[in-house]
Amino acid sequence: MPDTVVKDIEQYTEINYLTSETAEFERTDGGFLSLTTKDGRKYPRVDLYRAFPFTKPREYISVREPESKEIGVKAKEIGVIRCLDDFPENIAKLIEEQLDRRYFTPMIIKINNIKEEFGYYYWDVLTDVGTCRFTVRGGHNIVPIGEDSGRILIIDVDGNRFEIKDYASLDKKSVKKLESVI
Repeated sequence: MPDTVVKDIEQYTEINYLTSETAEFERTDGGFLSLTTKDGRKYPRVDLYRAFPFTKPREYISVREPESKEIGVKAKEIGVIRCLDDFPENIAKLIEEQLDRRYFTPMIIKINNIKEEFGYYYWDVLTDVGTCRFTVRGGHNIVPIGEDSGRILIIDVDGNRFEIKDYASLDKKSVKKLESVI
């Protein structure tokens, strides 16, 4: 393999772990998160993404520059937080607040109705944050999480996520409605 190809591969496989010694996070006036690295680089705003949102929500958090508005320009990863427990409690809480915004997922408590028309499912549900109506395209956006856990993730046509912790714990009418679409 040519040296340039090897160097390109190494660049993409190297992980820059961010720690409390190498990264300083702060809340911006607008309520976002900024980052200053040990080598003096300043990022006025960063975005956070969980690599394993369901199994390791406090580990392997990708810190990236915001998405560019230019077509075809992807957000550059600055580094990865190995574990939030490696940061002081106040900084870990600040990071978790940002993650909670990105991964806001209302919990479905009761299913009032699910109506199917032309491959779309129209949901009317009660969640832990109130009544909600949303549309899901096809059954492939109703995803079991884990084996035999009863936990279900539902993704609507706008990319919003809803979760059912354990569908067997819902009332009988809700379970019957859910089973008709899964």
